[in-house]
Formats: sequence, structure tokens, C-alpha cells
Amino acid sequence: MTQVFARAEEETVVKKTRVVQVLRAVPGYGPAKVAALMATCGVEVERRVGGLEEAQRKRLLMAFAG
Repeated sequence: MTQVFARAEEETVVKKTRVVQVLRAVPGYGPAKVAALMATCGVEVERRVGGLEEAQRKRLLMAFAG
């Protein structure tokens, strides 16, 4: 996931990808777990990777790692 977020600045496809899709691609993260993670981190369901604020990105990465 860190690699995807890092590429958000350089690739249009990554910028347009919804955060939900990125998280759901991770093994063990289904709809319920992804929804809870996004709610905890204050990220809207419709948010795209390119539209994440720096604080949101950091919260997602920290929650994902911990």
C-alpha cells in the first residue's frame, strides 16, 4: 500500500483509483474491515488516492501497519 501511495504523484491511473479498491486488494481486508479502517482514519468512501490529504495518508499507513 505504501508503494501505491508513493506513486500517486506520478501516475494518473493511481491518482484516479479509489482508496477502497487499494485496501480491498490487500489479503485479509474485506468490505467490513476496509470500511472500519477508513472511518477510523477519517477518509470518505469515495476518496481517490490522488485526493488524499497528507494527514489522511499518514493515518491510513499507520493504522495499516499497526
